[in-house]
Amino acid sequence: MPKRHNEHISIKDALKEFVETNKLDKGLDKVNVADAWAKLMGNGVNNYTTAIRLERDTLHIQLSSSVLREELSYGKQKIISMLNEELGKDIVKKLILR
Repeated sequence: MPKRHNEHISIKDALKEFVETNKLDKGLDKVNVADAWAKLMGNGVNNYTTAIRLERDTLHIQLSSSVLREELSYGKQKIISMLNEELGKDIVKKLILR
């Protein structure tokens, strides 16, 4: 059983310590990227998004509309910067639209 800390600690700091101790950062990043995509792209794009997958620093987005895929491909760098800004750290370095 782990030792108890006697000093008072905020819930935010306790959760951060828990995530770091158990190495859960990568899993949380995957969830956060999917949420950020849904928030930033809105319902129009989300209706055509069939899969979102983060592997290392590459975000794979599967779309059911070839026209939408072509349109989004013109603004890949802007989408990457918007996602990273929303997440507060540089997680996505490359975007692949399928």
